Amino acid sequence: MPDLLLRIVLHLASFAIALYALEGIDFARFIRKGRTTQATILLFLLSMALGYLVAQFLLMLAYRYYF
Repeated sequence: MPDLLLRIVLHLASFAIALYALEGIDFARFIRKGRTTQATILLFLLSMALGYLVAQFLLMLAYRYYF
């Protein structure tokens, strides 16, 4: 159970950090006018993917180091 809780917290934290980091990029230059909903969805999906990759990397490091 603690392992599952650690995974959930780590995935949520890495998602939040990835979303915060991606908001620093000016996507307005790359998005067509009137497509703000699609840009928001793209930002959300990119942050989910980046957050997942970071969390998996950190979990792999933790498991290799401790086990």
